[in-house]
Amino acid sequence: MESRKGLVYGFTAYALWGLFPLYFPLLKPAGAVEILAHRVVWTLAAVGLLLAAARNWAWLRRMTRRQWLLLAVAAVVIAVNWVTYIIAVNSGHTIEASLGYFINPLITVLMGVLLLHERLRPWQWAALGVGAAAVAVLTADYGRPPWIALVLALTFGTYGLMKKRAAMPSAESMGIEAAVLVLPALGLVVWTQVQGTAAFGHAGTGHVLLIMLLGVVTAVPLMLFNAAAQRLPLTTLGLLQYVAPVLQFLVGLLIQHEAMPPSRWMGFTLVWVALSVLTWDALRATRKMRTGEAVTTAA
Repeated sequence: MESRKGLVYGFTAYALWGLFPLYFPLLKPAGAVEILAHRVVWTLAAVGLLLAAARNWAWLRRMTRRQWLLLAVAAVVIAVNWVTYIIAVNSGHTIEASLGYFINPLITVLMGVLLLHERLRPWQWAALGVGAAAVAVLTADYGRPPWIALVLALTFGTYGLMKKRAAMPSAESMGIEAAVLVLPALGLVVWTQVQGTAAFGHAGTGHVLLIMLLGVVTAVPLMLFNAAAQRLPLTTLGLLQYVAPVLQFLVGLLIQHEAMPPSRWMGFTLVWVALSVLTWDALRATRKMRTGEAVTTAA
């Protein structure tokens, strides 16, 4: 039952993330920076309510200076990720945004080599090689490097690394990240109002409610993901992560009708081949490790 609940929670979390391209266009005429500012403010409000309901603030006193620093870096990185994603989705580049999350596992492996000096297995190197070929094909197709995808993948990979090193629960860490960003975010909210460029409060009641829901939209999938992570093995959770970019890709292709010329299909196909190799290798390595543990236990 717990595994089934974990699957439902995990799939729902990634499905909600995958449907974000349908939500952000509803926030127009607000620009990406205004949306980002409100997302920070309302996320802090939503997560703050969750933490207040738990009535446990002892974790704040236990936080180390290192954890504060890591989460501050994570906050800046995720802000760049969010604003890049909003710009992409609201400017007709949803498919390229999905590419960023498709190649994120490849970027994560590459960061493990470059930053953590991890040793890769041969098939992991092969996956990275195919991924590099895919980026080359897509660069030729777009007439430029796929900057949106690369920025999204690099920032999300760095964000994951910071979060892993900080070793904090999801709600608490998200609360700290939003708190780090809230003063600049509030400054932007006030500045846009003073300048007369703000959409918030000037585009109808429905628009105000949609903006205010940004906190819930951000917090709910995070809570579902946390519940799934407690109930599922990492291999299952790793496979579920592809739900989000698949849905983003389908939204861009079938709903927003973004162009997909043959050369772009070729690039995406190479990415999917690389991910298939990477996933197969990870499953094989996990199976070997479990078999070895079983033999050791039996002995």
